Amino acid sequence: MKRLITGTILMLVLFTSLNALAQRDPSARAAEMKQKLKTDLQLTDIQADSVTAINREFMPQRREIFQDQSLSADDKKSKMKEVTDQSDKRIQAVLGDDLFKKYQDWRLKNMQRRRGGGGNN
Repeated sequence: MKRLITGTILMLVLFTSLNALAQRDPSARAAEMKQKLKTDLQLTDIQADSVTAINREFMPQRREIFQDQSLSADDKKSKMKEVTDQSDKRIQAVLGDDLFKKYQDWRLKNMQRRRGGGGNN
């Protein structure tokens, strides 16, 4: 019985620790993303701040779509595309056409890398 209780407590501690690592501080993630935008795309502080603010603004909509269990995968993809198109229009206005194209390529490469799809940078 003691081993069961000890094992359960150990599992809870381990799960809590892993969960805390997985959900890093959002402000730290935003600062990391801003720096990555500046470094990888040579954005100015103002451009990087604008892009991160726009992405942060649309994050609740993306999260809601992702977590909606009543939607099929195709419906989620369609709704997510609508939200991405809305945010992209605003980002394009901030970056201009050439830099926006670089941003789209950069975003695609980083999404593939996060999902385990590769990327060599």
